[in-house]
Amino acid sequence: MKPLDQIKSLIRDVPDFPKSGIVFKDIVPLLANPGGLALAVELMANPYRGKGVDLVVGAESRGFIFGTAIAQSLSAGFVPIRKPGKLPMATHSVDYGLEYGTDRVEIHQDAFEAHKRVLMVDDLLATGGTMRACCDLVEKLQGEIIGTTVLIELTDLNGRAALGRYGDVHAVVRY
Repeated sequence: MKPLDQIKSLIRDVPDFPKSGIVFKDIVPLLANPGGLALAVELMANPYRGKGVDLVVGAESRGFIFGTAIAQSLSAGFVPIRKPGKLPMATHSVDYGLEYGTDRVEIHQDAFEAHKRVLMVDDLLATGGTMRACCDLVEKLQGEIIGTTVLIELTDLNGRAALGRYGDVHAVVRY
């Protein structure tokens, strides 16, 4: 089986979740499959090998799963971006819009030194709102975003447009 076919076979469609008309891309079967998980991490990390990645930054919560594995694979550090109230030290925060309201993400003000080369990671790129907010936080800390890697991109939602100035966007699987 081709690598992309293997990845796709482990992503389950769940209709009408979290609301009617939405087809949720469930990655739990992929995460539970050792070969599938290893392949996903490699396909997400490979375009950034030899690019001098200092840090991988992942968004809560599935960005943590892939982000830490990618950081280890690239011999880089990992920094989490969390939902409000989850970090114990002083934070920077960014509010961003959702289809049904707003949300907020936060990063420690001292998460890393300025001018680090940062790879942004999440499981899914849809409208780009969450990832754009995460990039804005990294920019507040004067990080140099060299790219974004995601397992899944929902192309109809045009999330790449929201990330335009934040570098290269790599998606393993595009729907």
